[in-house]
Parts: sequence; C-alpha cells; structure tokens
Amino acid sequence: MTQVVQTLDDFGRPAWIAAMVLGFIVFWPAGLAILAYMLWSGRMNCGWHGGRGRGRWESRFADRFERARSRVEDEFRSFSRGAPSSGNKAFDDYREATLKRLEEEEREFRAFLERLRQAKDKSEFDQFMSERRERPAPNEGATA
Repeated sequence: MTQVVQTLDDFGRPAWIAAMVLGFIVFWPAGLAILAYMLWSGRMNCGWHGGRGRGRWESRFADRFERARSRVEDEFRSFSRGAPSSGNKAFDDYREATLKRLEEEEREFRAFLERLRQAKDKSEFDQFMSERRERPAPNEGATA
C-alpha cells in the first residue's frame, strides 16, 4: 500500500484526483475513502493543516528528489559493480583494465576541456579589458 501512495505522490495531485475519480466510478466507497485520505493527510492542501503550506511543499519536493536520487544511485551502483564474470579470467582482467583506462582517459579529457574553458574565459576577459581601456572616457568630449 505504501508503494502505491509513494507512486501517486511522485506523480502529484493529478494522480491522486484521477485515483479518486476512478474509485468513485468503480466502487463509490473506495472513491470516498481516497477523498477522505487525501483530506486527512493534507494532500489536497485545503488549509486545514495550520499554514504549513510552502515549507511543506518544499520538504515534499526535497523528499521526492531524495528518493529519486537514491534510486538512481542504487541503479548506478548496481551497474558500476561490473558485469558478472564471463567465466574467463583473462577476459575479465582485460575488460577491467580497459574500463580503468577509459575512465582515466575520460578524467584527462574533462581536465583538458576545463583548461580550454579557462583559457577561453581568460582571452575573452582580456579582450574586454583592452577594449575598455581603448574606449574614450565619458567626460572627455564634454565641455562645461
């Protein structure tokens, strides 16, 4: 049941309203129960819950974001643990060495890109400063 509630929370208020309408269509007491739960839990945000409005929404968003981030990290961890052994030790060693080499090349490439960005930023800034120095002062041509 908590999985259903979490899923509906992830989709937001429209999912809760759709579930409630579906509940009324299929079996009206179920729709009534969903409506009561939505009001009681504050999912309708009707102002019954003591002005927790914005802070509550921020915390719910943060909770959803944290759950999603956790799921992605879990998937990434299970993916990055490596593929199961092929049964051939030499191939597994070669695959691991190749992956490590590719990761090192990626780090080097990212560092290279960062140096390029810094060099470009510096040249643009130097160009701006030289143009600024060459520009006449605003009071130079005015006579009093």
